Amino acid sequence: MGKLNGKKILMFVDDTYEDLELWYPKLRMIEEGARVIVAGPAADKIYSGKNGYPCKSDVSYNDIEEKAFDGLVIPGGFAPDKLRRDPKVLELTKQFNDNNKLVAHICHAGWITISAKIMKGYRCTSTPGIKDDIENAGAIWIDEPVVIDRNMVSSRRPDDLPMFCEAIIHVLAGGT
Repeated sequence: MGKLNGKKILMFVDDTYEDLELWYPKLRMIEEGARVIVAGPAADKIYSGKNGYPCKSDVSYNDIEEKAFDGLVIPGGFAPDKLRRDPKVLELTKQFNDNNKLVAHICHAGWITISAKIMKGYRCTSTPGIKDDIENAGAIWIDEPVVIDRNMVSSRRPDDLPMFCEAIIHVLAGGT
């Protein structure tokens, strides 16, 4: 029995996602018993990672509702720069946060949380490349492998994935 049995997690995908930042958490959450749904702009489409690894979307994020999920995990790469321009992505992200559900982001995925206007007052981390963006959005940026602040879990880069996943599991399993 995994720590996340019965939990349902949403992940966003689009072309040029960071391969490890999608696949490592997806497989780790499945190991813990969660059901992971990958949503892209279109359903049943193959998206290519920065390093060429394919990921097929389960659904279009236009066809889902936040209330069907327990948490959101957003991989980095360059996909977040495209996804942050889609009103539905921002609406879903804001709904997760407004309902005090897990919002986890790594590396450049903070771009989505910034554009969803949910960062003010949070402590978080990201790739140093978007530190100024995070701070300008009203968050306190901390250079740590993982930062947990209330319902938000953030991490810097692929090297931090083991700690990122551990923190996601902790939060989704009811830890504080």
